[in-house]
Amino acid sequence: MLIGEYSHSFDGKSRISLPAKFRKEMGADVVVAPGIDNCLFVFTLKGWKEFAERLSKPDSSSVLRTDNRNFNRLIIGRAEEVEVDKVGRMLVPEHLREYAGLTGQAAIIGVLNRVEIWDAGVWSAYRNEFSKKTDVLAEKLVSAGIL
Repeated sequence: MLIGEYSHSFDGKSRISLPAKFRKEMGADVVVAPGIDNCLFVFTLKGWKEFAERLSKPDSSSVLRTDNRNFNRLIIGRAEEVEVDKVGRMLVPEHLREYAGLTGQAAIIGVLNRVEIWDAGVWSAYRNEFSKKTDVLAEKLVSAGIL
């Protein structure tokens, strides 16, 4: 299970270190993809396969639905398989760094089956905004039968 919040910075070669705790679970190869809310998603290879299969269900009409095609193009089509070196660093492709506005300090968040990489300032603002609404979010989850 991937949990926790860490702060790391990009080096001069556009690499960022995964926290040691995450490296043990994720392995030497990961998939980095555009996430939701202008962050990046990082999956294990197995986790990525499961995620991608859910996005492109073997429903014969899914390829005919505009929203499905567009979402898959933006998420799956822009994803990259990336190697994590022996020191735990990974090179984040330029198009993905640009998408998430990543230049210096980043927040690395464990979200159960994936890691998210956020610009530190964007993450701080996002976290502060939604921290004020946890009671409302919890009620919605209860109403939906999730909690």
